[in-house]
Order: sequence, then structure tokens, then C-alpha cells
Amino acid sequence: MTTLDDFRARTREWLAVNCPPGARGPGQIPIGSRSLSLDADTRLWLERMAERGWTVPTWPRQYGGAELDNAHYRVLIEELTRINARPPLTGRGVNYIGPTILELGTDDQKARWLPGIARGEGAWAMGYSEPGAGSDLASLTTRAERSGDTWRINGRKTWTSDAHYCDYIFVLARTSPGARKHDGISLLLVDMHQPGVQVHPIRLLSGASPFNETVFVDAIASAGDLIGGEGNGWTVGKRLLQFERSTHAGINISGSQGGRSEASRLPERIARYVPLVDGRLQDAAVRTSLIQHQQAEHAQRLTQARAIEELKARAPGFTSSAVKLTGALLQQQGDELLQTAMGTSGLGVEGDDFSSEETDQLRGWLYRKSLTIAGGTKEIQLNIIAKRVLGLPD
Repeated sequence: MTTLDDFRARTREWLAVNCPPGARGPGQIPIGSRSLSLDADTRLWLERMAERGWTVPTWPRQYGGAELDNAHYRVLIEELTRINARPPLTGRGVNYIGPTILELGTDDQKARWLPGIARGEGAWAMGYSEPGAGSDLASLTTRAERSGDTWRINGRKTWTSDAHYCDYIFVLARTSPGARKHDGISLLLVDMHQPGVQVHPIRLLSGASPFNETVFVDAIASAGDLIGGEGNGWTVGKRLLQFERSTHAGINISGSQGGRSEASRLPERIARYVPLVDGRLQDAAVRTSLIQHQQAEHAQRLTQARAIEELKARAPGFTSSAVKLTGALLQQQGDELLQTAMGTSGLGVEGDDFSSEETDQLRGWLYRKSLTIAGGTKEIQLNIIAKRVLGLPD
């Protein structure tokens, strides 16, 4: 491994030549979906970064990575942020199931799945929650029965984000119905392009439909695509959730975008609605709230950096719940602050009286209410923090 200064210089030089103009600033970020087309620069950026191993920088080279250690990984993220480059790839493939296979999968499973995930060949959905098994996930009733070299899956999952765009889904299913509640569960990888998988979008208050109900009717999974061993799904599934929460927290170095954060546009946006007097926001209450929010954001970024620096494994442990929760609350707090500053301009669903940015903000504000539900509810995270981080008794 080269010195950090040499690596930074070479990385900066390579990015200057190879990051297309259309991959800088706001725009598309691929999730690997076969059904979503990419513009030319986004596609080129993905291909170039995948060839270099920088879609999953810390993974072994044989599986599509670049084997960067934590320090070199941070330099790469800093250089990408410096030129405002978008992540070349994101999603549950590189951030959730890929790191789980890398840690708990067999050599055959790693060789079969990881290189394609690193290249963005297929988007992944998450088959965990069910109509009767949300926070109490161990109550799931989706079943998988062994039939020769395959598993036959029947059941129903809900809140499966982006399933209507996805090509694969990792599914927690009960493979031993007679076992105890937390036992007899396995994690299976399922191809969604088969008649046995049906996806029904769920429309939200914001008007979007990012969530779905996914129904399995004799869906087929290969026996070789059961991760972590039969009956070990609860352990495997919990480890995957740590990768998920670490990604939400911005500290998952096993994926494609952990630790990256963009400069906040909140002060600029608030200034459009609250007059400035002598360079300061005229409304003292809004001004004070913004200062406090910026202080909290800075503390959050320092905490993310420290967490990445202290990592000894590819994903943090239970502290990821704390960083994930504070990050979600900060985003919601920023939304509330902006809504207050916008006044009635922040209440437009549609119409000529509102700009597209204003209607997008309203929808985003409504959507981001889900941040303290998605990836484990606020209450679940607080319980994990109390028990696993602070060591408090039940």
C-alpha cells in the first residue's frame, strides 16, 4: 500500500481525468437496476470506478474491490467529495447483502455474487418485514421448503423499498416451522424475475411509491443461495442490519458511500425566505435554531469520522444504531427548520404558485418522516443503545 500522500496525489490525478462532468453534482446514482436507464456520463463513471475497484473500495480484489484500508478509504472519500463527485454505485447490493456475503458466505457464494454486485449488475430489495412481523421480526411467517436442489418460498413481505426496480431480493424465511421463534429462520437470495414473485407498490402520503408489498407464490431459490447455513437466518439477518444501519449512519466502509456527506444547503435555502439584515437572518429564533443545527451537524460529521477511524472490522457494532439515529433526527430537524422559514411557501403540493423546489421540499419533508422508521424504528435503536452500548439492564 502506498503512503497516504502518494495515494492522495495519484487519486486526485486519476479523478481529474476520469470523473466525467456529468457525474459531478446532483444527478443519478446507480443502484444496479436493469430496468432503470443511466445517462452516458453516469454509466461511464460506474464502469471506470468498477474497473478500478472503487465501487467497493475495501473489498478484496478478487471480488471486485481495491483492498483499501481505513486510512486510504478515507482519503478516497475526501478526494471524491472535493470534486463533488457522486457515488458511482449505491444500494442494498454493495451496502447490505454484499458485505454480509463477504463476511458469512461460502467461497462459492462469494465468487458467484460479489463481482457482479461490485459492477452494479442487478439491484437488490430487502425481504424482512411482513404485515404481521415488523418490529417483532422473529414472528415472520414466510416459509421456505426444501425440494431437491431448490427452496420453494411462499409468503408476503411489506415495505420492500424499491422492489419494483429490483432484480434480486434477500429474504428471511422460516425453514423449520417447528423450531423456536428465533430459530429455524434462514436467509435466501431470490431472483425477482420469475412468475413466483409479485410486486405491488404502496402509495405514501408524499405521493411517492418507494415501498412495496412483495408476494411469493412458489418462488424458487437455489439451495446454494442460502447464506450462513440453514436455521442461522436470525444471526445472519441481524448482522446484515448492522451493515444497513451503518450505511444510514454514513460509517459503513464495506459499501460504496460510507462516510460521505455533502455540504449542507440549508443556510442558503433558508436565506431565500428569511430576510438578511447586515448579513444575518432577521428572525432571531430561526437564526438561533440554524446555528444550533449547524453545530449538531458538525458534531455528527466528527462522530462519523471517529467511528470510521476506530473500526477494527468491516462494519461497526451496536454503536451504528446511535450514529444512525442521530443522523436521522438531524435530517428531520433540518426539514422542520426549513419548513418554518418557508411559511406558506412550504405547503405547496402542486400549482403555479409554488416552484418545483418548493413542492419537492414538501414531498421530501413528508418522506423523511420515515427515516426514524426505516432501518429499524427510533424505539428499536434506543433499546439497542440502552442495552448494547450503555449496558443498562432490561
